[in-house]
Amino acid sequence: MIVVTGAAGFIGSAMIAKLNSEGFKEIIAVDDFSREDKNKNLEGKIIKERVHRNDFKNWFDENGRFIQFIFHLGARTDTTEFDKSIFDKLNLNYTRMIWEKCIDYAVPLVYASSAATYGEGENGYVDDHDIIPQLKPLNPYGDSKNDFDIWALKQKVKPVYWTGIKFFNVFGPNEYHKGRMASVVFHTFNQIAKSDHMNLFQSHRDDYNHGEQKRDFIYIKDVVNVLFYHMNQRNNSGVYNLGTGKARTFNDLATAVFTALNKTPNIDYIPIPEDIRNTYQYFTAANMDKTRNKGYHEPFTSLENAIVDYVQNYLVQNRYL
Repeated sequence: MIVVTGAAGFIGSAMIAKLNSEGFKEIIAVDDFSREDKNKNLEGKIIKERVHRNDFKNWFDENGRFIQFIFHLGARTDTTEFDKSIFDKLNLNYTRMIWEKCIDYAVPLVYASSAATYGEGENGYVDDHDIIPQLKPLNPYGDSKNDFDIWALKQKVKPVYWTGIKFFNVFGPNEYHKGRMASVVFHTFNQIAKSDHMNLFQSHRDDYNHGEQKRDFIYIKDVVNVLFYHMNQRNNSGVYNLGTGKARTFNDLATAVFTALNKTPNIDYIPIPEDIRNTYQYFTAANMDKTRNKGYHEPFTSLENAIVDYVQNYLVQNRYL
């Protein structure tokens, strides 16, 4: 059996689709399953059992000897939430519980960290264990992910294999439920559908023009390919970046969505909301040398090609992965 937590979420449901496509059918889906809009992500997936996240600890004790691998992808991911106790419960302590159970039952583990741990990037975007304690995330979500990475690295006893994945800006099918936290590609598509134009954030820094803020955007299909690789190549445990290694502007992204829809770009620029302005990242780019050195050499889908696939084969048709 393979366990996927956050199973009804964006990356979790896409991971189940990947596992199914590779012939894995005994999937244990862990989530709270309380939102019907998220549960649509699981329609058509082959799943052996659904386990509520609150029951997972006891379920683990009853079934740990049968588990082959765990993808712990469930987390509270809202970067605008500032109640630290929520992140301590759902991100930090829950992940510690899974880590400890993986040790008890000799289960290999991949868990979700985040590029939000890098903060403003003053220490760079290199997945070097030595710099993790020096990182300064910009919000409680990033803090919770970095706090766990620090804790994991300090442990004398670790799972038989473990990998923490620092996801950069992931986009693609199955993010319909994410609301404000959905990707800019998703929001661009919906704005263009309603008004034939797109609002991007202005720059509030002199060294960036409007819309020229840069992110490392990575397509969900590339993400699950890398996660699957980690499941099959259980060497060199540690924390790894997961992006394309290339930073692209929001102007590039929006233009690509217009092009995918055969429309002329029409972009306006609006102020960054006050509640996130001071914690807004202007540049991210994953250093992917560590993953390449581990042996993953597949090319990543270009931003333009990924957007064409996402827009034309999923968003326009309201399809799921």
